[in-house]
Amino acid sequence: MHRIFQRYIDLLSSAEYADGFAEAMTITASELDLPCFAYLAMPRRAGKKPLVISTYPYKWVAHYVGSHYERLDPIITRALENTEPFRWGLDLSATSISPEQRQFLAEASEFGIRLGFTLPIHDEDGSVAALTFATDQRRPQFEKCIDLNASVLQLIARCFHSQVRRKLLRQLTIDGIVLSPREVECLDWAAKGKSVWEIGLILGISHNTVAHYLRSARDKLGVRKVVQAVARLAAAKRDGQD
Repeated sequence: MHRIFQRYIDLLSSAEYADGFAEAMTITASELDLPCFAYLAMPRRAGKKPLVISTYPYKWVAHYVGSHYERLDPIITRALENTEPFRWGLDLSATSISPEQRQFLAEASEFGIRLGFTLPIHDEDGSVAALTFATDQRRPQFEKCIDLNASVLQLIARCFHSQVRRKLLRQLTIDGIVLSPREVECLDWAAKGKSVWEIGLILGISHNTVAHYLRSARDKLGVRKVVQAVARLAAAKRDGQD
């Protein structure tokens, strides 16, 4: 398990886009005899689509996102309300869920998604995501992995979410101006009083690269000083523009 986890961390560290994160999780899940996975990060603003990184069938994912099924999905509903991992299975439709949710589960089963293990992820700022490992039928290998590695899977979920949020979800818009995740990250550390050199050490990049990101953010926002860009960022976060 140590070897698998270390490789997973290395793959996550090198991932920059959704396909890289999907590859990291796919390789790790396969080594653990987990057939497929789906990571879903709920949108922070009404009307926006969730971020989904998954090995579920493409047609199902497209239909799910296009239909805003995150609002209906009983698995996501439970993940929103609870922080503890949970199993769900073929008998879920027999529990107290709505007819619409039963229909949703019937649709999912047509794509081989019939039972699984879901790990809710709740951040301090109220953001919620969930990582689910699923299969089409009861499999001894799947059950054994969950039984033996539940705590490791929690760590895997948390690491995945942390890296995705840092690299993919931290894009921020201020009065229509889009800042990249790295620009936001550098401004956040500058707000904490860190120097360009210190930020470079923290993020594992050169101080010249840090200076580039700070200058780019400053220029985009039309201000002359980094401290002014930091103030604009803080105000946007307070106003919920991200």
